[in-house]
Amino acid sequence: MILRLIIPTLALVPLSIASAEPKAPAQGERIVLIGNGLGERMADHPYLEARLQMSHPEKNIYLRNTCRPGDTPGFRPHPSRKSQWAFPGAEKFHPQHMVHAGQGHHPTPDQWLADLKPDTLIAFFGYNESFDGPGGLANFKGELDAWVKHTLSQQYNGKAAPRLVLVSPIAYENLSKSRDLPDGLAENANLALYTQAMAEVAVATGVEFVDVYKKTHDLYPTLEKPFTRNGFLPSDDGYRLLSEMLVEGIYGKSSVKTKASPKDILAAIADKEWFWFNDFRMLNGVHVDGRRFNPFGPKNYPDETKKIREMTELRDQAIWALVNGKPFDLAAADKATHALPPVETNYQPGGKNGTAEYKYGDEAEKTITTPEGYEAKLFASEKEFPNLANPMQISFDNKGRLWVATMPTYPHYRPGDPKPDDKLIIYEDTNGDGRADKETVFADKLHLPIGFEFAPGGVYVSQEPHLLFLADTDGDDKADVREVVMTGFDSHDTHHAISAFTADPSGAFMMCEGVFLHSNVETPYGPVRGVDGGFYRFCPQKTKLERTIQMGIPNPWGYAFDDWGQDFLIHTSGPSWNWALPVSLNPTIYGAKAPGTANLVPGGQAVRPTSGLEFVSSRHFPDEVQGDVLIGNAIGFLGIKQHSLADDGTGYKVGLPPRAHEILGREFSPRRSRVRPGRSAIYDRLAQCPHRPHAAQRPRPAARPRPRTDLPHHLSIPPAGEAGRRGWRTHRDAPGKPQAARIPQPLPQPPRASRASCR
Repeated sequence: MILRLIIPTLALVPLSIASAEPKAPAQGERIVLIGNGLGERMADHPYLEARLQMSHPEKNIYLRNTCRPGDTPGFRPHPSRKSQWAFPGAEKFHPQHMVHAGQGHHPTPDQWLADLKPDTLIAFFGYNESFDGPGGLANFKGELDAWVKHTLSQQYNGKAAPRLVLVSPIAYENLSKSRDLPDGLAENANLALYTQAMAEVAVATGVEFVDVYKKTHDLYPTLEKPFTRNGFLPSDDGYRLLSEMLVEGIYGKSSVKTKASPKDILAAIADKEWFWFNDFRMLNGVHVDGRRFNPFGPKNYPDETKKIREMTELRDQAIWALVNGKPFDLAAADKATHALPPVETNYQPGGKNGTAEYKYGDEAEKTITTPEGYEAKLFASEKEFPNLANPMQISFDNKGRLWVATMPTYPHYRPGDPKPDDKLIIYEDTNGDGRADKETVFADKLHLPIGFEFAPGGVYVSQEPHLLFLADTDGDDKADVREVVMTGFDSHDTHHAISAFTADPSGAFMMCEGVFLHSNVETPYGPVRGVDGGFYRFCPQKTKLERTIQMGIPNPWGYAFDDWGQDFLIHTSGPSWNWALPVSLNPTIYGAKAPGTANLVPGGQAVRPTSGLEFVSSRHFPDEVQGDVLIGNAIGFLGIKQHSLADDGTGYKVGLPPRAHEILGREFSPRRSRVRPGRSAIYDRLAQCPHRPHAAQRPRPAARPRPRTDLPHHLSIPPAGEAGRRGWRTHRDAPGKPQAARIPQPLPQPPRASRASCR
């Protein structure tokens, strides 16, 4: 009952005393957003800038978004910065965040601002910090006060201290009647406290303050549909309403003066935001200003940075022309931007690098060695299906159809190229001849979808730095809903980012993240932070993310569960293979790494890099190999290792089965393995696995042959455990507490402890 009383009591405090008189933007005003995910998501919902441009078309307003999920006034980690601190002395407010794995020359927050030259800073803080509760309030006020004073001592625009506007968090929306989410009572009690603290800091330092906590708290009961998508993050309509509050609170009431279409204006701003995002928070920045900058980074990336910034500034000009009713030929202007020098390939044929000639179909099959009784057959190829370029992850839906995530734009966008068009594709064999003959593009215009997993109503996809949800609402096998569910997963090194999605027995799924990265993900339950490699578990019913394993691991490209629900992982760069349960500890200490378990790879069988981990569970395999483990290798060994697995006291022992244990060949470079329902094992393959472009010269098809993307070889062996594990997905039957009774009973479990249910 106390929590219910705190909210209205604090709402009576006159927070408006911290607010200055709103004033219209100046001519050419330069505005920078700074802070957490509430501001960062305005990149995809740019109503704030749209409203300003429509109301003040003659002002040529310049706006940049430097927000990042999880950021606080003082703690802003980045893997290419040597320090995680935003200003001198910030470390004293975060003694729990002293671990940092940054290396490189990425600009500091102050360096970015000095380059952007803001006249006005709009700062979003308080949501993540509020989960520290009343006990963390004094620390938050001290940190915010110190940052405000530091900021006011700067002259980023070269003339004066910036106009600084603090924006409170929005209220937590109660969606618990329809979603398995918190009801917001405890959350709002804390948010009200932290909103009050922000108001007090604003008064003490003489800066402006906009209270959107109270505005949204009072607004929610009047709305016909939710303001947020998950309690704390606004929907598209929510951002439209929030932006109106902010424009009025900061710049005052104004009418729309432009005759341009709001839809066209929003599209133009979103286009500009996309280019800015791929500069400020570019994917694979490790080669641009991080630990992999040398030796090839200096040859390419200064030119690419110059070009993308020119293209971004051109989009400012296009927006100003649009709102003023003037023509602007953006395509022609883009062509006149800085010309990129040619990229010379570092690929040298011969030896372990092989040749640039790849075989297809029957010729390729003849080069693959399989054990007696097995055969490898081509299921689908880029030759027959051109969309099948660079397959990254595969999985089967409950209809037995093969889904493939492709990413021809790997390792990241190159300025001047067409925007990324990676895809999630469905392949079917409709005539039963063992070859795919039907292709359906479920989703396109993706960017590096290196992981995906099914859930009721759709598919969760990794789109760095986001976890994306795609849904088909009309049954045509094409996604017509696209929603960012969570964001803040680090995208600094694209082949380390969240990938290898794997469903667990409860209906949740695991996501693997590699070394060097610093993820800071905002969730309905508070921020989830990770540093330097580990694993996440996401529960779709609750929209709940957990950091389940924090350990020293380079590239965890394989995670799998056996029929007992026990989980195993592979290291990839280091060829280790481990039982995961003993290291599945709640990493409450930021950066603390759990010790690893015993390496299960038998002596003399270690190969690197390993990619793809799967258990044999199919009627097409003989009884004696059921439960065996398949581990792929994508470069050196170029094949699949098969091992038996058995209990050994409190752990496991591994051996080579008396039957088949190797499938290999120069034409076979497996990346991911899956057991086809009721049939056979199936693999996707790449001639170069995603780790290869370390050279940072990002070789293009014109520079060296595109990695071969035949999909895949399936092992036709005489046909039921796979159906049982596939049934784990049905544990996610539908979101919301009312569905609990419809969730199937858990699979029988052995005496060992197993991971808790997603429910």
